[in-house]
Amino acid sequence: MPLARTFYLTGLLATLALPALADTANPTYGPELQGFQYPYPVEHFNFQSQGKSLQMGYMDVPATGKANGRSVVLMHGKNFCGATWDASIKALSDAGYRVITPDQIGFCTSSKPDHYQYSFQQLALNTHQLLEKLGIQKATILGHSTGGMLATRYALLYPDQTEQLVMVNPIGLEDWKALGVPYRTVDQWYARELKMTAEGARNYQRKTYYAGRWKPEYERWIEMLVGINKGPGQKQVAWNSALIYDMIFTQPVYYEFKDLQVPTLLLIGTSDTTAINSDIASPQVKAKVGHYGVLGKQVAKLIPHSTLVEFPGLGHAPQMEEPALFHQTLLRELQKL
Repeated sequence: MPLARTFYLTGLLATLALPALADTANPTYGPELQGFQYPYPVEHFNFQSQGKSLQMGYMDVPATGKANGRSVVLMHGKNFCGATWDASIKALSDAGYRVITPDQIGFCTSSKPDHYQYSFQQLALNTHQLLEKLGIQKATILGHSTGGMLATRYALLYPDQTEQLVMVNPIGLEDWKALGVPYRTVDQWYARELKMTAEGARNYQRKTYYAGRWKPEYERWIEMLVGINKGPGQKQVAWNSALIYDMIFTQPVYYEFKDLQVPTLLLIGTSDTTAINSDIASPQVKAKVGHYGVLGKQVAKLIPHSTLVEFPGLGHAPQMEEPALFHQTLLRELQKL
């Protein structure tokens, strides 16, 4: 009998331990990314928008090198967060810049409102109010992916407050709907986001963000993305994500590149193939969208005061794929603009 009880207790303890092991392997985070560690302290900007009390998480990192009196605002992409700018924040801070890195409403450490009219104009206004609160009158606006679309809108709305515009593999270098890419409804996006898995996210990012390559350090960002999407605020997070995808697809900035009046730097990984909804497009349509090696050159010709720097063979996130090369290039070019 004692022997049997020992085996029973051992088995029971092993069974009780399984959920903890599973949680460790696949961590989940709160709806505002509670539980995920950011590289610098996160502060919160509280404000009113569309009749709601909202908060925007942000990092405000002072210059650690000799201060040059300049500020850079980093705008993250759709499947990214302020935390994914960690290497860029350090490189810019070391070079003497003050670095402001907000999480936009609907993303990461910021509010996920039940009902919100998402537009790039609204997100740009939110960011502008944050900078006013911080006393920043003029800054370099640097956006990656969806953040590139937002940075463009910001520079169009606030040219006097934009010292220079930098876009890193921005999406929106073409108008997908005008090229025949099918539309997904908000409900379809919502259903798709609810089904997100680590394997699916990893396969997509390997192909698109990192040009088919994968490094162990990328796993942290998969955990971040999937962890918030599978956490206790899953439905809330997925619904806001669906609304944001609709904003991206239906609000192109492509036609206004010609109106930019600020010095603009395009940093383009040429192996990027990102094109929203191209996975449901016909073979003929899919074949003609998402060619960043071509798009970068085309858009550089549309922007009046532009400089194009290409990273041959790199994908959608050159700042994460080859950080040393990227930041050396970025810092060099910022001095020229």
